[in-house]
Amino acid sequence: MGVADHSKTTFLELQRKKVHRYVIFKIDEKKKQVVVEKTGGPAESYDDFSASLPENDCRYAVYDYDFVTDDNCQKSKIFFFAWVPFRFSHPCQDAIRNIERQLQKGA
Repeated sequence: MGVADHSKTTFLELQRKKVHRYVIFKIDEKKKQVVVEKTGGPAESYDDFSASLPENDCRYAVYDYDFVTDDNCQKSKIFFFAWVPFRFSHPCQDAIRNIERQLQKGA
């Protein structure tokens, strides 16, 4: 299972350019690749992100969380999400872990 070049580029746009608040990835079974399903603009919220996750399918996502420290410094953290609804089996979870490793290698 590979990660499409567009998926890597989109992740780097989130990480380095802050173009996206979040990116949701899915597995394209026909191409045997991880592809971008949806991106959220910088003004979108965590609620927008969580509402975009499907109730009945696996996804992998990254979310760029902005916050202010006690010292009044603007910071950002990127969170990786493996979205696996309870009813899904281990093969889906293994695919999600593989996606994470490949995206982190490209960063």
